[in-house]
Amino acid sequence: MTPVPLRIAVVGGGIGGLAAALSTARAGHHVTLVERAAQFGEIGAGLQLAPNASQALEELGVLKAVRRTAVAPPRLVMMDALSGDQVTSLDLRSPAYTERFSHPYLVTHRTDLHAALLTACEEHPAITLRTGHTVTHAEQDDSAVHLHFAETTTELRADAVVAADGLHSRLRQALVGDGEPLCSRYVAFRGALPADRMSGRMSQHAASDAVMVWAGPRMHLVQYPVRRGELYNQVAVFESDHYTPDSDAWGTEAELEERFGGTCQAVRDALPLIARDRRWPLFDRLPIDNWVHGRIALLGDAAHPMLQYLAQGACQALEDAVALGGALGRFTDPADAFAAYADQRRGRAARIQTNARRFGEICHLEGMGATLRNQLFASREPEHFDDVSWVWTPSPATLAIT
Repeated sequence: MTPVPLRIAVVGGGIGGLAAALSTARAGHHVTLVERAAQFGEIGAGLQLAPNASQALEELGVLKAVRRTAVAPPRLVMMDALSGDQVTSLDLRSPAYTERFSHPYLVTHRTDLHAALLTACEEHPAITLRTGHTVTHAEQDDSAVHLHFAETTTELRADAVVAADGLHSRLRQALVGDGEPLCSRYVAFRGALPADRMSGRMSQHAASDAVMVWAGPRMHLVQYPVRRGELYNQVAVFESDHYTPDSDAWGTEAELEERFGGTCQAVRDALPLIARDRRWPLFDRLPIDNWVHGRIALLGDAAHPMLQYLAQGACQALEDAVALGGALGRFTDPADAFAAYADQRRGRAARIQTNARRFGEICHLEGMGATLRNQLFASREPEHFDDVSWVWTPSPATLAIT
């Protein structure tokens, strides 16, 4: 443990922020986490947790709690959304998987993961949680960072600050100044419904507990069970032909129906059951090197927002948190700790950011490109993990922080 505990402020109460607060406190420091919303919560639906994320959750002491509601799928399956034929699969219960990865592949509801992290933070005596605090700006000098809020004139003084304030991070904008995140022109409709509402061939897939990815031209559908199998998560993603940067009149339900109109029966059966109450435009950014600015460090989507095609957004935020806690447990100077954290994480996160884009392009191929993809993927065995092992294996410097 660090001989002189630091006072660390974490900005943002999402998955990355809560994980950062927990890892920092477990490293022996005092943490104040500030969240702009009136109460803690998470929006969205399902979330995939590859073995690198499960390992991070174990390091944080919450894997057992997450597993109470999570599902461990037996397989990851890619299907052709047009023909309905299986393209390839990964066997997550094979000896090849267990020999290569020491932690499980899980799927969970985003709110369940958030709740497990929140409970752990609430129970930790070194963590103070404050809601209704919107950071307007930060000032730092040689000895501290001063956070200012919209709701109060009282500032928060900390030895260092972790900016985990998400895709539209105010602190990143102030420190990096690289503008708005990049819209991919893709949009998602997603949600989870009671599993007993599935019928026909859809019920067969739901009963299998597998993660199903239906890949098609400029669109795909993802399905898997969450919350002990009581809910079935569905995400329909497609590229809009009507994207304009200054309007929300694109990526509509009508486009959803049109884009998926030529798919196989199983996919068309799923469309009426996909939540339509909210559309989610998909954004990312190009990698950056400057994660650390004096006594302020970026984490999670504030540092490396990525497209979802490798299912690593939350996973990488959890890896960030563990690396941060490990660094803060080894160095007494926060500048040294932040530098070590960034050195450990930036290269790996950047590689996953860029490869998420590439995998999205592969998933959304059409015509001859899709035919060649299917032929290539069909030649691999379900026990072959060489092409994904680098994603699912955290960097060696990830150390226990208990």
